[in-house]
Amino acid sequence: MTSHDDDEVRDPFGTLRRALWIGGGQWAGKSTVARLLAVNHGVTAYHYDYHDARGHNDRRIARRVGLGEPATEPDADAVWVHTTPEEMTAQTLAGFPERFQWALDDLRALVSGRPVIAEGWGLRPELVAPIVDSPRRMVVMVPTPEFRDRQVRELPRATSLGHRVSDPARAQANRLARDRLVADDAVRAAHQLGVRVIEVDGSRDAAAIAEIVADHFSPYLDA
Repeated sequence: MTSHDDDEVRDPFGTLRRALWIGGGQWAGKSTVARLLAVNHGVTAYHYDYHDARGHNDRRIARRVGLGEPATEPDADAVWVHTTPEEMTAQTLAGFPERFQWALDDLRALVSGRPVIAEGWGLRPELVAPIVDSPRRMVVMVPTPEFRDRQVRELPRATSLGHRVSDPARAQANRLARDRLVADDAVRAAHQLGVRVIEVDGSRDAAAIAEIVADHFSPYLDA
């Protein structure tokens, strides 16, 4: 049992209680769907990946320093080349819980007359489940292997690591394999927690997927 004061600290404006969540794999179109829902239904969209890569960098540096690690970014080859997808996946999953708390801090500061739609691959079913009143407040979007390959071919950002490495081909292969493993883990968690999984195969455009998600969220969007 939490006190009223505790609730105000954890969710001072009631934003988290009313939030809707889109998690899942990279390259599934989560950001596009969230933007379409924001435009079509008058909700606020929160893009986890944008904040995680930019607004949270100072917290990431402080965390490394607190752990006794160098403040600078790790060596790019060590991160992307001289590793395995399984090692990358384990490290990514281990970092999600703390990064999720940073996202919650962002969301707590938002005030909206409509629900906030939060999307991003770090919004994991097992992290969202404890703070929602129903698994219907979340969907997990994952690309099929074929659609993931298409996204990699067609999206410039999908082919860029943003770092110079000694073996770009190996780094990209490691990254794509890690993304698949992280998405698979999200699907397993979603099934265990009763969260709906939407598989994106490219047969429906983003607008059609957005309508599917809107229909799933309709009890909250229509309220």
